Amino acid sequence: MAISNIRSQILGISELSEATVRRRHCVSLPETQAMRIAVLTSGGDSPGMNAAVRAVVRTGLGLGAEVFGVYEGLQGLVNDIIKPMTWEAVGGILQKGGTVLGTARSKEFRTPEGRRKAVLHLVQHGIDRLVVVGGDGSLTGALILHQEWQAHLKSLVSDGLLTQESAEAHPQVTIVGLPGSIDNDQVGSDATIGSDTALHRVVEAIDCIFSTAASHQRSFVIEVMGRNCGYLAVASALASGAEWVLIPECPLSPGWQQRMTKALARGRAAGRRASIVVVAEGARDSDGKPVTAALVRQTLEDELGEDARVTILGHVQRGGSPSAFDRILGTHLGSVAAEAALQRSGETNFVGLVGGRAKIEPLASAIERTQAVSGGIALGNEVATMKMRGGSFHKIFQVMETLVKASPKVSAVGEHSKRIAVIHGGSPAPGMNMAVRAAVRLLMERGHEVFGVKGGFRGLKQGEIEQLGWMSVSGWSSLGGAELGCHRDALQSRDLYQAARCLEENKIDGLLMIGGWRGYESVHTMMESAQDFPAFDIPMICLPASIDNNLPGSEFSIGADTALNSIVEAVDKIKRSAVAARRVFIVQVMGYQCGYLALMGGLATGAERVYLHEFGITAQKLLDDLHGLAEGFDRGKHLGLVIRNEKANHFYTTDFISDLFEEESRGRFDVRKSILGHLQQGGTPTPFDRIQAVRMAAQCVDYLEEEGAEAAFLGFEQNEYRIYPMDQFHRMSEREHLRPKKQWWLEAYRQLTLKMSSPTVLGG
Repeated sequence: MAISNIRSQILGISELSEATVRRRHCVSLPETQAMRIAVLTSGGDSPGMNAAVRAVVRTGLGLGAEVFGVYEGLQGLVNDIIKPMTWEAVGGILQKGGTVLGTARSKEFRTPEGRRKAVLHLVQHGIDRLVVVGGDGSLTGALILHQEWQAHLKSLVSDGLLTQESAEAHPQVTIVGLPGSIDNDQVGSDATIGSDTALHRVVEAIDCIFSTAASHQRSFVIEVMGRNCGYLAVASALASGAEWVLIPECPLSPGWQQRMTKALARGRAAGRRASIVVVAEGARDSDGKPVTAALVRQTLEDELGEDARVTILGHVQRGGSPSAFDRILGTHLGSVAAEAALQRSGETNFVGLVGGRAKIEPLASAIERTQAVSGGIALGNEVATMKMRGGSFHKIFQVMETLVKASPKVSAVGEHSKRIAVIHGGSPAPGMNMAVRAAVRLLMERGHEVFGVKGGFRGLKQGEIEQLGWMSVSGWSSLGGAELGCHRDALQSRDLYQAARCLEENKIDGLLMIGGWRGYESVHTMMESAQDFPAFDIPMICLPASIDNNLPGSEFSIGADTALNSIVEAVDKIKRSAVAARRVFIVQVMGYQCGYLALMGGLATGAERVYLHEFGITAQKLLDDLHGLAEGFDRGKHLGLVIRNEKANHFYTTDFISDLFEEESRGRFDVRKSILGHLQQGGTPTPFDRIQAVRMAAQCVDYLEEEGAEAAFLGFEQNEYRIYPMDQFHRMSEREHLRPKKQWWLEAYRQLTLKMSSPTVLGG
């Protein structure tokens, strides 16, 4: 449809009524007085809290409730700092660190009299539904408030501070807790709001320290937060390639100093120029005595006879703009919490992330299990605390113990050893190098020989293959790109003879393909050709690595998290460039015909509209969006954001949409477009991609060692791994669109995106 024809349909934009606005966005207004819900953030601040607050407010308003913000945490209930919240009030807070509501550690709330004041003020405001974002202490306080509610009501009525009618109108309080903590110490949630961002800060710092440490051949001791949880320490050590880690869950037995220094000395002898030891602030020995960073530094200097430096990262771990994951996590859990608070009258619940999905459980149960872990740590019960932390925590700790070694346990090749080749397929994805590093060292630890194929499947047919050693992958943890090289070409039938000959000449017994769609296609071709080329009749497994996140069986591919964070960082800067203008930005992101990056990028940046190939673009949809944007700017909006997947529609291109919106804005706003391009593929891999690469590599190594293993690909769904036979690849895929038939994120997160942003009001 030409722009001139569309013009005639854009009439009466500024005359849209409030009823039309609400009908368009499916907001139901109850006939009786609306329910009232309050949200607060308490305890230590954590990045992503603002996303949760924004989600609670907008979901609550969308469901027809009145929403209030409690300022300064639980102390705000005591001091009656409770104010109404509007849609506009939470616009533009997604990218902000900390919490716009403020927080405080309230001593007064810990007393019955303080909680009595909280009940009085909530009832005076007509509020009996409360969402609390915070750690264990804050959630425990909220639970006690629920338990004492009725007793406080009776006391307040008896003292004449409340009428009997007011007390009867609010006989009980509904509490919903959300895990807000950088320590990732809340049992009942795989991740807490803020922990991913904190891990970003820690890993960025260690990456920087590594360079200066290597320059001087110096040891560094890094202290990270984690009074009762070693998550940040273990995850950052694994992601950064640190040599040693000390955590609360694993009390140090006598002789730990000698074991640590001997391991570091072996690393230096093997050629490492830097030694990094990560210490959680809650680390202790088997007698319960604290193991401080200063003690570790002194040990290194005494035993190794060299300079050691201490870096205590402190509150830098809490600060800064939240990562993409924390923005999405806060938004997802906050929306579910608001719905639960409005639907589950009188209950106390906890909303956590379990297996990639929001899960609701009784608040008392979540608190009890969290406190049990802390109790196990206090008693020095390593087995119990590791078990309660979960199998994945223990597995990561074990894998890290292998990766940090200076040399493999098995020094000689045995009769059961295999010759395994590692190859990339498709485009580069951040985290590929970490996957190679982990695979090489895990295989060598078990006595196998490992070979790297240079330049992907093009290199395989050209015979570009060489043996890899333990130290040949040293320093690969933080490197973006693909050190082995890769190529987008898939293996063709004409290439099969040369590829088979290369495998045969090098006596390859197994193949690990780390890559994307073209790599999967190549392995599938090799599997189907095994009868004609026996060299292909070997165990082969594909590890998903693609920024597009478009591979079947896996909810997350290596590289997608880094690409998403690159998008978020770029869009944040783009949005800040428009502070003095009335402007709409059209941002095009990668993804081919898979809309994962576009949809999640839109959710994490507060985009008003997201255009995906999965849902298409029509002229009518563009008209509706123009209406919405125009009214938003008429009502005072200053910034609009649209995210478009690169292959969303062949005709309605980024240029077309930009020109259309510019032409039909009629002076309300100007339009700028930005095509982010290959910056999404580059850069340093995020901690999530590094850790996921290690975990996936470990699964693939296990599979390659199995008897009778055939061609397969690794899946990862709801935090569990699964191996799929390679012949299911095409059955699980939309080959014409290069994406899986099942895209877990599609509908749920699309609806969440629509809930959180509306162009008819001050969005963002």
